[in-house]
Amino acid sequence: MTTSQVTRPGTALLRRLREPAPPQPPRCEFCHLPLPSEHRHLVDTEERALTCACTACGLLFEQSGAAGGRYRGLPGRYLADPDGGLDEAAWEALRIPVSTAFLFRNAQLERLVALYPSPAGATESELEEETWQQVLGNNRLAALLQPDVEALLLRRAAGRIECYLVPIDLCYELVGRMRLCWQGFDGGAEARAELEGFFRRLAERVRAPREDVVR
Repeated sequence: MTTSQVTRPGTALLRRLREPAPPQPPRCEFCHLPLPSEHRHLVDTEERALTCACTACGLLFEQSGAAGGRYRGLPGRYLADPDGGLDEAAWEALRIPVSTAFLFRNAQLERLVALYPSPAGATESELEEETWQQVLGNNRLAALLQPDVEALLLRRAAGRIECYLVPIDLCYELVGRMRLCWQGFDGGAEARAELEGFFRRLAERVRAPREDVVR
């Protein structure tokens, strides 16, 4: 066996490590067809996870979810409430160590789950649900929140608390974006710029909640 025959496999391995393969395109987790970057998500209520789906599979499993099945489709509404009743005192009571957090009602656990972005991904707040209920008691968007599939997204910015109701996959998208660019203790300049861009795009999509749907 020649020297080149011995070293070639190791050289190829080092090359693959230096030049990782491009990421594979997403696939439908039901029929395995390739998906575009913008595609439908379903909530797997048993695994507490998001599932990628093509249009056909998404519609099929959304219908089964509406009938009490395992998978639920995500609503497409983006709401903002400028008069959400949240102020600096309310934010201090929540004891969130960063400027952004989101919460949703987990139907299986029968409680609110509050999370915030961090270098490790989505980190769960250990605050008691009673505190969240007290802080959000007069919030119109909290009253509209659908379990498992929608989240209340909060942001502390410029001395005020912004409040949005969004599909829950948007919140996990934000967590992933922040994790990729997070540097240092507070995220760094790149993470702050990413956060500003995210909320700027969100502001273009939201509308105010109608009075007739507030319950």
